[in-house]
Amino acid sequence: MVSIIIDSYNYGRFLAEAINSALDQTYPHTEVIVVDDGSTDNSREVIASYGDRIIPVLQENRGQAAAFNEGFRRSKGEAILFLDSDDALFPTAVERAVEAFRDPQIIKTHWPLHVIDEQGTRTGKMCPRMPLVDGDLRSDVLKGGPWCVATPPTSCNAWTRRFLEDVMPMPETPYRICADSYLITLGWVSGSTRLVREPQGLYRVHGANNYAGRPFFQKLRRDMEVYELLSSLLGDYFTRRGIAIDPESWKRQSWPHKLFQASQELVAIIPAGETFILVDDDNWGGQICADLRQLPFLEINGQYWGPPADSETAVRELERMRKEHGASFIAFGWPAFWWLDHYSQFAGHLRTNFRCMLQDERLVVFDLQTLPHT
Repeated sequence: MVSIIIDSYNYGRFLAEAINSALDQTYPHTEVIVVDDGSTDNSREVIASYGDRIIPVLQENRGQAAAFNEGFRRSKGEAILFLDSDDALFPTAVERAVEAFRDPQIIKTHWPLHVIDEQGTRTGKMCPRMPLVDGDLRSDVLKGGPWCVATPPTSCNAWTRRFLEDVMPMPETPYRICADSYLITLGWVSGSTRLVREPQGLYRVHGANNYAGRPFFQKLRRDMEVYELLSSLLGDYFTRRGIAIDPESWKRQSWPHKLFQASQELVAIIPAGETFILVDDDNWGGQICADLRQLPFLEINGQYWGPPADSETAVRELERMRKEHGASFIAFGWPAFWWLDHYSQFAGHLRTNFRCMLQDERLVVFDLQTLPHT
């Protein structure tokens, strides 16, 4: 038996798609539990329409961790998938998870998801952005701390019951909106992970996403708050086992802290009102500052279009954006420094014709209005 637990709060307009995707699994021994966390929209009417095809759990609004805890308490499966109600699974998701769990060393399996917009149209992006890895990742996490490897959100994961019984119920108050982070962090250090390379579902990005819909610095501050929570969680885990840790080294390496420092540097060095190009491989996650006009690179109709085919294309597009958009600065944000090595002629064009204003481990910025020696 496998249990799919759908956590839902005021996503009635997406809920049926999530439930249908859970009911349409090719693996026959699957139960579907839908936990409604005090919705005030039509979610409970949607749930009622499925009758005994699903197991409904209706509770007052207590947050994601409480929904996970209650759903798990009601479940019978030896493997568990938590599915956010604005996402959807492909029919083979459970089947692929079951295949992975035939190896008794595996406690967690994960996969990428195709990103879709509010209407369900694929954007061409994947979630997570960075490639997923597998194996025994405990030594990596001990060295690098939380989020040192690509972290898949809720709907990208399946878990063994034996692991969840060890770590649940989870604390509800601190993990009210980040219950998946609690499970993923402990999962990295509790056993081995298996990667399913083919996408097994859809990750929806829309204006009402608790995370994706926030402004850049709000998301970043939340990331740093969650990071501190997970750092403490990992610290407790390793300390109880007599393993020495270095939380300050973790923080120096951490994505949210590096990104916060880089964004602060960028806002400080580029004057308000200017237009700048951000080369970030679409990883920074949003408009950094309302006082700056920010463009992706490569850019088509204001949208990121992927890296250029060669240096000549990069130079041509840079000059087009200077002329058509008035771009006056270009910034290379970590981890996109590989551009400066891979597109060597493009890097040479920048260094020959423009002044490098800043170069450190997080950011490289060129002033596209100023000669290199002025």
